[in-house]
Amino acid sequence: MGPAGPGGQRRVVAVAQGAGGIRHNVPMSSEHKHAGSRKGTAKPPTFRPVVLVLAAAVTASVVAWGYLVYLAIDFGTSARGGETTAWWFLGLASLGAVFCLFLGLVLIARLMRALGLTSPPAERPEPPPPRTPGGRRAAR
Repeated sequence: MGPAGPGGQRRVVAVAQGAGGIRHNVPMSSEHKHAGSRKGTAKPPTFRPVVLVLAAAVTASVVAWGYLVYLAIDFGTSARGGETTAWWFLGLASLGAVFCLFLGLVLIARLMRALGLTSPPAERPEPPPPRTPGGRRAAR
């Protein structure tokens, strides 16, 4: 819209367009782009033995957990049948299963960190110094 001329009629102001003038509704060519690609260069996959060791340890821990649970069930059946020593083996197998499951979960967390799926926890800021008791009135 141009400014109003005499008599309240609107007049059209012509804009001189040279070689580098502004044109609307014209697709921009790639030579006028200012931004590059949003994706960074992809890192080539590398072999990391730490990831392989963690994955093997998780697998071994979960397999050991399953076997100990199986043994605990078997010892529980024997203990209910009247064998008194089976109660001790049931307790040991149960504790071993709990330990293997806990170890497996810890190793899964480390594996996820090594793969970059999780990040380390943020450092906590230092707490502010303690306030002096009394407030403004006591400071006078």
